[in-house]
Amino acid sequence: MKLSPLKIALTAMPIIAAAAFLYVIFSALDRSTPGDLDSFATGEMRSFVSLDDAPPQPRTVFRNVEGEELTLADFRGRIILVNLWATWCPPCVVEMPSLNTLQAELGGEDFQVVTISFDRTAQAAQAFLEEHELTNLPLYHDNTFALATAAGARGLPMSILYDRNGREIGRLPGEAHWDSPEAMALIRAAIARY
Repeated sequence: MKLSPLKIALTAMPIIAAAAFLYVIFSALDRSTPGDLDSFATGEMRSFVSLDDAPPQPRTVFRNVEGEELTLADFRGRIILVNLWATWCPPCVVEMPSLNTLQAELGGEDFQVVTISFDRTAQAAQAFLEEHELTNLPLYHDNTFALATAAGARGLPMSILYDRNGREIGRLPGEAHWDSPEAMALIRAAIARY
């Protein structure tokens, strides 16, 4: 039996309609699109921006205090706030205690502050953290600036928020009070949505 083109089209239409319906439903369920957190860019977080053309998460190697090599991909599975800083950068120094508080309040299986120092030596950054009793912040080090360049950072400090899959959610150039109510609300929203 030969089917006419009209019968084929009529038979295929419900299948195509069902596929289109499922596509729309599943697209609506994907809440992790850039710009979702723009409404949280108020008060202390007013400089937080979502870039339409955000660079991919850098694959650049950096080191922990033991000298082990890591990349940001090692943190997949949790929301991370990557803070690029140095002890010779006055705005960086000012915001470190608030990052310490943020990590103490929200750090855990779902969220991690990742502070990457660009000091000449890791020992200088470690001494700073110890002197100021910033015990909640892990120390990572990159004295090459390769990671900052790959991330598109135009200066320090730079904080970049990544989702659990390594996609950039948004960034905040410059100093911020990461223990403010606005910052806590932003990070809690990221944990819930991404």
